[in-house]
Amino acid sequence: MSRFVDRVTIHAHAGNGGHGCSSVHREKFKPLGGPDGGNGGHGGSVRLVVDPQVHTLLDFHFRPHAKASNGKPGMGANRNGANGEDLVLKVPDGTVVLDTDGRMLADLVGEGTEFVAAEGGRGGLGNAALVSRARKAPGFALLGEGGAERDLLLELKSVADVGLLGFPSAGKSSLVSVLSAAKPKIADYPFTTLAPNLGVVNTGGTDVFTIADVPGLIPGAADGKGLGLEFLRHIERCAVLAHVVDCATLEPGRDPLSDIDALEAELAAYQPALANDVGLGDLSERPRVVILNKIDVPDAQELADLVKPELAQRGWPVFEVSAVAHKGLEQLTYALAKQVREYRDAQPKAAPRRPVIRPVAIDESGFEVIADPTNPGGFIVRGVRPERWVRQTQFDNDEAVGYLADRLNRLGVEDELTKLGAEPGAPVTIGDMTFEWEPTVGMGDDVPITGRGTDIRLESNDRIGAAERKLARKARRQPHDLGGPQEHGDD
Repeated sequence: MSRFVDRVTIHAHAGNGGHGCSSVHREKFKPLGGPDGGNGGHGGSVRLVVDPQVHTLLDFHFRPHAKASNGKPGMGANRNGANGEDLVLKVPDGTVVLDTDGRMLADLVGEGTEFVAAEGGRGGLGNAALVSRARKAPGFALLGEGGAERDLLLELKSVADVGLLGFPSAGKSSLVSVLSAAKPKIADYPFTTLAPNLGVVNTGGTDVFTIADVPGLIPGAADGKGLGLEFLRHIERCAVLAHVVDCATLEPGRDPLSDIDALEAELAAYQPALANDVGLGDLSERPRVVILNKIDVPDAQELADLVKPELAQRGWPVFEVSAVAHKGLEQLTYALAKQVREYRDAQPKAAPRRPVIRPVAIDESGFEVIADPTNPGGFIVRGVRPERWVRQTQFDNDEAVGYLADRLNRLGVEDELTKLGAEPGAPVTIGDMTFEWEPTVGMGDDVPITGRGTDIRLESNDRIGAAERKLARKARRQPHDLGGPQEHGDD
């Protein structure tokens, strides 16, 4: 038996980037072959894509972990590693993506709508890509970045034009079955429907709309009573709300007017945030229709005639139908189609999506330095670039550490620390690395060239700050399990 699942938590893990390769070309009669290490491939991303053939989140309920493939490491002879393949997860139309704090990240409506749940890690550069005027033959390569990991909450909100509201056994599923080709479960006991049923209604002309029933609505549903709270979210996108009233009920204290007032109170108590985000407005502003069902029963017809004038005074269209006897269905169908069409025409037209280019200012530093609140006298460097550079550095290679120091200095980190009054030996944190800072001298092109994999600044106490020395001495870390940059030498 298939199950309807409309809320799941997934654990998305993007692929790691491949490490760059440190290699020098060696071939007979070519003594100066030069560096030829290739770049590592980028890790695959985890993407959510709307597929009209998917109607439930059931697959993620049983398989919540989603991991994309890793990028391959670079190799010698300028061979770049292959990129990891993206993992495409197909989700139903109307899926809302939330983070662990409940903030909405994406509202996936429309076939092909896509959201990147976790971005793949960048591949590290090989030493062939790191050649500069100062470094003719780099003896190091950059590490690949680890893929992003995120826990996301997926909620399904049905995309239906007409939502049928009513007490249990009011005949909502029966109406869906006779107005459309859907075949929901129908029985003569309450709470037969445990999941929203969605059907497509064709008036025989150009008007086609979708209709869905919302099961389990009873007084207190907005506060979690019964099943109503689980399915109230499915009416947020509905253009028209139709009250289905059981005129043949024998329960004491039940009548059409009290049933409608009770459900209206629940709608007023349930205030979805998404409705305003997608431009649908408050639920109280949606058009209403009243459907007096089961009029094939003699007593039900008498009750319908009694309450119809009072309902008409509220300004809501009232229709008398019988899903079993197929009475009044044609008039109801055309009226609903007209309501949906008028509501659609009244909505503001969405502006066409155009690519937005936001160039980065030429003086944009890309980082900030703030005081460390947990470490008196310390500082924290935040920024995409400096944090990524630290993750990509192989700290057991002196030349790689010197290259990191040059990059941070060119970015302006040293100047900013000096401006903020950093004292020599002050603890400075970049990403997950903390070190003691001292101003460095001799950067980039001013550094004498030494052997591959070495840096003279890490060997002389007179020309190197304690920051780089401590990084080289203590930090022996890898960002993920792909291993360090590969060393190659082709004979």
